[in-house]
Amino acid sequence: MTTKPQRTKILIVGAGPTGLGAAWRLQELQQDTDWLIVDASEKPGGLASSVVDKEGFTWDLGGHVLFSHYDYFDQVLNECMSGEWVEHQREAWVWVRDQFIPYPFQNNIWRLPPPDLVSCLEGLLSVHNKPAMPLRSDSFEDWIYRNFGTGLAHIFFIPYNYKVWAYHPKKVSACWIQERVATVDLSRILKNLVLRKDELGWGPNSVFRFPLKGGTGVIWKRVAEQLPQNRLLMGRALTRVNAKLRQAELSDGTLIEYEYMISCIPLNSLVKMVEGVNLDVTPEKFLYSSTNLIGIGLEGKPPDELKTKCWMYFVEDQFPFYRVTVFSNYSQFNVPKPGEQWSLLCEVSESADKSVDHATLKEDVIAALQEIKIIDDHKIVSTWQTRLEHGYPTPFLGRDQIIEPLNNKLTEHGIFSRGRFGAWKYEVSNQDHSFMQGVEAIDHILFGTEELTYFQPSAVNSGKKRPRRKPLQREAKLRSEK
Repeated sequence: MTTKPQRTKILIVGAGPTGLGAAWRLQELQQDTDWLIVDASEKPGGLASSVVDKEGFTWDLGGHVLFSHYDYFDQVLNECMSGEWVEHQREAWVWVRDQFIPYPFQNNIWRLPPPDLVSCLEGLLSVHNKPAMPLRSDSFEDWIYRNFGTGLAHIFFIPYNYKVWAYHPKKVSACWIQERVATVDLSRILKNLVLRKDELGWGPNSVFRFPLKGGTGVIWKRVAEQLPQNRLLMGRALTRVNAKLRQAELSDGTLIEYEYMISCIPLNSLVKMVEGVNLDVTPEKFLYSSTNLIGIGLEGKPPDELKTKCWMYFVEDQFPFYRVTVFSNYSQFNVPKPGEQWSLLCEVSESADKSVDHATLKEDVIAALQEIKIIDDHKIVSTWQTRLEHGYPTPFLGRDQIIEPLNNKLTEHGIFSRGRFGAWKYEVSNQDHSFMQGVEAIDHILFGTEELTYFQPSAVNSGKKRPRRKPLQREAKLRSEK
């Protein structure tokens, strides 16, 4: 018996920030375009979801913070969250050489032991007068050496970035750098050295906000609640796509015929599902890392040294985690008994190049925290652990040479692969970037406007917020009638 397919103009696969951005834009335009969202999960949010463990502690699926490059994104979230925010001045630190050093590391090397400080300064001076490397020309490893010299490369950048990416920086492209890594200002570094002054404020997330209650996931729950619920098909995964017929099959056997698809699932997974067109790409070429998350809930209050810290980076191999977030500092309501408990969220990367012993990971994390006395005599009242198969989309060498022709082939058949893993562009994979990729995909489909975030990451990340006008309903109707 053949199942009669449903029909919709726009099928959105994934109810994370990208899919919800696309749906929000369609709803906002108030036109008669048929659309549906499908998602394998029963709840919205994707990688930006939050969970509550059995003891009542709230955890995010990673150390998420919220900052924005877009006025439109801010307006949507303000509308949905009604001011229920906590605002923070970012305070990030690096644990290395048995001490905390403020981030960005290179601006605060005056705190290093003299031999390491001399090594870093000699390296910086050796590269200071050389021309800057074009961003897209070499590996991240080459970029590190050319911009920071051997001292900083060996003490911090190479070992830390291996821990984050779970691949050696020689396998990672430098195409994503722009606002993610603070470049060198030698005069500033020397001034901090002479004055023995800390500098903590660099970067676009130097000030960020966080939901008062519910973790990051409550944002996307609120966005989803304001959409027509009959258009959200939750708990149904995409299993097959016939690109030639423009037909999608879901895990419950539902067939959906579409004119356009916005896919937010990982691009390497989508490639395996697509039939009816030769995409000429091997999914195994897409490098990515998995993320292991370990939450530790504790009685009492955090040590004085942690009371104002947001998160901490860990460089050396004896620490399994690359980052530890004092998650209770983000909001007092991330713990069930505010003022009487606190919490730490630890992240451990994993890949084919960096294995993890899952059987002992929780114990290894706790032992490492105790070794540096982040946890001392505090009573652990809750532990939570999960693994995200797709954690970080690695900007691997040769990425754009694969993605660009693949995107062209997919869009020829009405498929727009967008979002953190849909686009596979780490440089535009924050929550605001992802949301706006969905919005801009809809505007391109309906009005033919440029998808700035997907095609021009450098312009979006230039530091100036992107304003956005709301197209008139009449314009949308005229476009749809062409």
